[in-house]
Amino acid sequence: MAFERITEKDWYKILGAKPSDSPAELKRKYQKLALLYHPDKQKADVPAGEVEERVQRFIEIDQAWKILGNEETKKEYDLQQREDNLTQEWPLHAQVYLEDMSWNEDEQCYTLSCRCGGNYTVFKSETKDVSLVCCDTCSLVIQILQ
Repeated sequence: MAFERITEKDWYKILGAKPSDSPAELKRKYQKLALLYHPDKQKADVPAGEVEERVQRFIEIDQAWKILGNEETKKEYDLQQREDNLTQEWPLHAQVYLEDMSWNEDEQCYTLSCRCGGNYTVFKSETKDVSLVCCDTCSLVIQILQ
């Protein structure tokens, strides 16, 4: 169940959570916020402008839970976050097609030598999920093109 890049929002921050939180902890934080901001739980004397803000906040909380509450979409979101962080923090050395890397049958992975003497490694099981790979020795990164 792939979804478009939605990393422009920090879904963890919206839930007041951390990526290391357990699924139960994420659910508890979601439920607490959902009850607090649910439109049916608002007091009648809240000004109209604030009601609209609270509804928008509830919608964001609900979106965050739809992504982080599902194991598959959470994994994809976490990978996108990691990739975005890498592109901001690490120098991109090259763009490489997977088929241009060396295949290692024994270890079931693709490898490419880095200019520092280290290796870029992509395991067969990660080929669909990974687009940025760090060198195992230095700080250089390559982008895997599909």
